[in-house]
Amino acid sequence: MIFIKHGQVITKNSHKPFIKDGALFIKENRILKIGTTSELEKDFESFCQKTREKIQVIDANGKLVLPGFINCHEHIYSQFARGAGIPKESPQDFLSVLEGTWWYLDKALTLENVYYSAASTYLESIRNGVTFVNDHHASFGAIRGSLNQIEKAAEFCGMRTCLCYEISNRHGKEKLKESIEENFDFCNRVNSKNNSMIKGLIGLHAAFTLDDETLNNVTRQNVKGIGYHVHIAEGLYDEEHCQKTYGCSVVERFEKAGLLGSKTLAGHCIHVSDSDMELLKATGTIVIHNPESNMANGVGSPDILKMLDKGILVGLGTDGYTHDITESLKFANCLQKNRNLNPSRGFQEALQLLQNNSNIASNILEDKVGILEEGYLADVIIVNYKPCTPLKNDNIAGHLMFGISGSMTDTTIVNGKILMRDRRILCCNEESVLKEARESAEHLWRTL
Repeated sequence: MIFIKHGQVITKNSHKPFIKDGALFIKENRILKIGTTSELEKDFESFCQKTREKIQVIDANGKLVLPGFINCHEHIYSQFARGAGIPKESPQDFLSVLEGTWWYLDKALTLENVYYSAASTYLESIRNGVTFVNDHHASFGAIRGSLNQIEKAAEFCGMRTCLCYEISNRHGKEKLKESIEENFDFCNRVNSKNNSMIKGLIGLHAAFTLDDETLNNVTRQNVKGIGYHVHIAEGLYDEEHCQKTYGCSVVERFEKAGLLGSKTLAGHCIHVSDSDMELLKATGTIVIHNPESNMANGVGSPDILKMLDKGILVGLGTDGYTHDITESLKFANCLQKNRNLNPSRGFQEALQLLQNNSNIASNILEDKVGILEEGYLADVIIVNYKPCTPLKNDNIAGHLMFGISGSMTDTTIVNGKILMRDRRILCCNEESVLKEARESAEHLWRTL
């Protein structure tokens, strides 16, 4: 059992969003009780007397106590691109970014690369207060067993995660067959366990690398109704290719194929029309916004404001660009202001995306996560934020947007287990893992 006291608790619960001198009890993997420190200290002695279980006390000493951050769209496999010096030529459009960097990289990955890119990503996530990672994986040089390697890394680090493999026609029929088998075998195994630490979705790349036979094959095999994790109209080329080849939009094509729905996460959705948005809304499809990645790739920016106004559930991801979701929060705010030439929009909407991540993760996990409330999964972080202005019940949003960053995370707790305390990783020997990761990355670079 863990007792956190004397924290400034931001619950993300609309009924009681802020507890100035707050505390909470964690029992096993759930939040047992939450309230003021004075209220819960009265229960402390009673708990000690009733149970022989040792209670670990954490004095937050005025630091912020928050639900762990959630990243709804990651690309763990991109981790070893950092410092690799690819591409060799300057990309001129998004397709050349894919061909010259990401497809070039994913074909070279070994299963060892996959494991250490995952382990190092999860450790960075822990350091940035991210407690749940929804990953979209590709390693066409090492398909079979790749999701098991990421699962193994997640379990080793103590992270909560959801994985999928990126099904695509781009490397031929044999690789396509392997990618479909890898995805379904993994999902059928992990989703049958009823384990909120690991889940699986069916991953699909993008419409322009998926023919109709593949889409039909995937939907036909998906008899268990597993959710999909796809890319939709991230680059203009994807939308133009679909219009030219199939005479419809990407959203319309995926809807006809039976891929849209309340269990489907659609990354990006930049080049979508009003009628596409109506389809996304009607099918309950979830959109994931990745502002920094979109800006870096020069693909444009989605009209998130219009999507939210239409009632589409939109969440926030990093697309592998960073592992600090608070960076994406800040950029989402600025990007929508800039896109709409309206400084009065973007702030509340970006914060809504962060809030929506809790609903999206709960939907994937089939459990309650992302809010500090009794009965919810115990994913909790303590942030060493020292505000220069008063922190009050009615101005939490301003502090989240303009003051807090993931690197301020002091303590990270996932599923009731302390993974980091006082900025020291406890779940593993971090230096040993990073040493192995650097050696693995160096070996990968020599093959590129």
